[in-house]
Amino acid sequence: MCKVTVLILLACSLLSVQAQNNGLKPITKRVNVQADTARIAQIIDGEWVAVGTNKKHAISYDYTLPFGGEPSFRFELKENDNTLAGYGKGETKGRAELSYCYATSADFNGQAADAFENAVKMKTVYHYGKGICKQGERRKYTFSVYIPSDLREDVSTIFAQWHGMPDRTLVSSPDGIAKKLTIPEFLDMYDRMIFKKNIAHDKIKVTDKNGAVTYKAGKANGWLIEQGGYPPLAFGFSKGYFYIKANSDRKWLSDKTDRCNADVEKSSIMKPVTSAYKASTIAYKLPFARFPKNCWITFVVDVKWTEYSGMSEEITSPGKLDVRMSYNRGGRKVDDHIVKNETISIGRNDEDGYYFKFGIYRVGNSSVPVCYNLADYSEEKLNISIND
Repeated sequence: MCKVTVLILLACSLLSVQAQNNGLKPITKRVNVQADTARIAQIIDGEWVAVGTNKKHAISYDYTLPFGGEPSFRFELKENDNTLAGYGKGETKGRAELSYCYATSADFNGQAADAFENAVKMKTVYHYGKGICKQGERRKYTFSVYIPSDLREDVSTIFAQWHGMPDRTLVSSPDGIAKKLTIPEFLDMYDRMIFKKNIAHDKIKVTDKNGAVTYKAGKANGWLIEQGGYPPLAFGFSKGYFYIKANSDRKWLSDKTDRCNADVEKSSIMKPVTSAYKASTIAYKLPFARFPKNCWITFVVDVKWTEYSGMSEEITSPGKLDVRMSYNRGGRKVDDHIVKNETISIGRNDEDGYYFKFGIYRVGNSSVPVCYNLADYSEEKLNISIND
C-alpha cells in the first residue's frame, strides 16, 4: 500500500471518528496538578492539562466551532455532574477545566532525590512547573468565549479564573500562632495527622481482623494549614448577571471562616466589600440577557497584581485592572472598554503567585446544566507601569 493511500485512509478514519462524535473529540485524561506531575499523553496542545470530572462530555475538542482555524474547547456539565463539596454544609460544586499551570517530571531534574515525594505530600508539585505569574507582576491575558443562546439565565458558573498557590507549610498552632514550618517539620506533622481541607485531625491507626492496617481521621486537634480561598480574579455568570470579580486577602495564613465575598446582585461596581483582611470587588457586571450570545467574545485583561508583605500582612503595592471585551454584532465589530485601568485590591498574600484556568467551575450548589466553548488563550508579561 502506497504512502499516499495510507494517509488518505488515516484522514478518512479521523473524519469518521469526528462524525461519530458529532464533531467532538473527548479529552478524558486528568491531572491532579497539586499532587502529581503531568505525563506527555496528558498534556493538551503543549500547554494545558485537564482537571475535574473525566466524563466524556465534560471537555472536548469541538471541530464544529473552530477559532482561528483550530478546534475550540467545549465544556459541559450536566445536572448530576457535581463531584466536589461546596463551601456550605451539604452544598456541592462541579468542575471541568483546563489548567495552564502544571509540572512534569523534567521539572524535578536537579532537585533533591526526595523533592517530588515531599511535594506530593505538601501538594506543591505544580509550584515547580510552568504557567506561574509571581505576586506583584503585571501581565496581559487574552482568551475568547462562545456562549450559546440556550444557556440558562439562572446558571452559576465561573468560566475563567486566576487561582492562588497556597503553601501548606504555613500553619497555625492550637494556640493560634501562625508560622512557616521547615519541610522536615511539615513531614513530621503529615505523618501524625490527617488534613481535611485546612483542618488537621489526629491520625488513628486501624487494624482489621486480617491484620491489614489503615488510618482514619480522629478529632480535630487545633492545627490549621494554609489552603487558599476564593480566586483573586474570576469571570462568570451568577444570579442573572455576567460579572468580573476581584478578591484580595492580605492575611498571611488565610482565615477560611471569613467568607468576605461580594454578591453580584447586591454589590455596586467598584465598591469593595471588606473585612479585617479581605476585600471583594465587582469590577464589572452586565445583565445576562444583554451578554452577547452565539458569537465569539474576546477578552483582553491587563492585571497588575497587588503586592503583599508576607508575615506583616500589609499591602506594599496596589493592584490595577483593565479589561476590554470585543465581538462582532451584525457585521460590525464592537470593542467595549469595560474596566478602565482601575486601582483595585487583587491577589493573595502567598509566597508564590497565580495561575490561569478556564472551563466550567459550577458553584453555589447549582446543578443547572452548563455548556459553552473557550479558545485563543495567551499571556504576556508586561512592564510594571499600567498608567498608559
